[in-house]
Amino acid sequence: MSVKKQVGKSVFWSAVERFSVQGAGFVLGIVIARMLSPEDYALIAMLNIFMALAQSVTDCGFGNALIQKKDRTDADYTTVFYFNIVVSFILYGALYLSSPIIASFYNQTDLELITKVVGLSLIINSFGIVQQAKLTVELDFKRQAKASLTAVVISGVAGLVMAYSGFGVWALVAQTLLNNFIKVLLFWIYAKWKPQFVFSYGSFKELFSFGSKLMASGLLHTVYVNLYTLIIGKKFMPADLGFYNRAFLFAQFPSNNITNILIRAIYPIQCSLQDDRKMLESSFIKYLRMSCFIIFPLMLGLCALAEPLVRVVLTEKWLGVVPLLRILCISFMWDPVMRLNNSMLQVRKRSDYILYAEVIKKICAFIILFSTISFGIEVMCIGLILYSLIDAGIIIFYSRKVISCGYKDQIISILPVLMISVLTGSGMYISTFFFSASLIKLIGGSVIGIMIFMTLSLVFRIQELRIIKELRAAA
Repeated sequence: MSVKKQVGKSVFWSAVERFSVQGAGFVLGIVIARMLSPEDYALIAMLNIFMALAQSVTDCGFGNALIQKKDRTDADYTTVFYFNIVVSFILYGALYLSSPIIASFYNQTDLELITKVVGLSLIINSFGIVQQAKLTVELDFKRQAKASLTAVVISGVAGLVMAYSGFGVWALVAQTLLNNFIKVLLFWIYAKWKPQFVFSYGSFKELFSFGSKLMASGLLHTVYVNLYTLIIGKKFMPADLGFYNRAFLFAQFPSNNITNILIRAIYPIQCSLQDDRKMLESSFIKYLRMSCFIIFPLMLGLCALAEPLVRVVLTEKWLGVVPLLRILCISFMWDPVMRLNNSMLQVRKRSDYILYAEVIKKICAFIILFSTISFGIEVMCIGLILYSLIDAGIIIFYSRKVISCGYKDQIISILPVLMISVLTGSGMYISTFFFSASLIKLIGGSVIGIMIFMTLSLVFRIQELRIIKELRAAA
């Protein structure tokens, strides 16, 4: 199969997996949110930093290390499998013992039991890390899509029933556990792989050498991102944390998912071509432009239509989300630039550069965060925009060491898309003043935005329209 067909097929099924799963989860989440209160979501959000850190340590970057390695063996898979399980039990024990402290920190007594139950996700997920990595190595995103979508729908319906029945925050807890269990079970069925009774210290040492640096950089990023939740939960009212949590999820939904689709699809292929620098550089610019072509207008459009969207989807009680959502959309729109450069460092086996970059970025990030806390949540979110630009600048500095695509090349490549996206977002925002009903504002603004963006893309001959058509044909 040609590289173009491989990419086309991978992108297609990765897109199906992400959008079907995230779309179903998003819709079910919205319905559940209408039944629950911001305070219910705040209780789960308070645990995000602890769960995210524990999950990062459990994986230790081994999933990416397995995908990146060319001559991986069954001993590699088995070694990672056993290591993940042992670490997950240790971390769950630590989380279990720390639950009274967590509850006391937030002054929320219910958090002690919630922490003990939600923490079981660590153990459940550890049983599926290798199976998912194996399916990714085989570019089998179709089966991943089936597993993830089945899990999201069944767990979402269960959560919906429990929310309707008055279980409150426990509807979210049950939904999380059931989703993880079903997904891992189906990964086992689809991957058709079982661990052997072997643990290779040679495999562990080799994979840990690459994966540990990814884990360290991932931990820094996880601490930073979730520190906002921790500080807002401690310093402000629980409802404020609920607003921030919903705004964060809405803002990162398009950017994170589309970037994930692209990276998951092309990363295994690029790893197989890691020694062909010329082809890597060519594909890098191509997919950077394509991801920005999709994400920039979506994020600016979401920013423009934030108020009617929240009114229609979440109802009036969630209007506190609007100003935060608008700010976070500007921050998250730069996500593809940062993550595609980061991915290229992984392809070129420079996890050390990733760690160096992450340390520098997070020093800047913490300075910005602690400088904005006293000014309120909105200013803290504005600080995220500044950080996203600094993040992009630092990671490009390191990525240009392994590919000859520096600041000038990347800015020139995405500038036309940025310009027409700004014009599109401006047109969508202006259009909302001509309608009265929120639903009409949302629908009318979306249609007008699509028309403006497509017209400008054709007028200025943006080549990504043709590239997307080629990938769809290849799929």
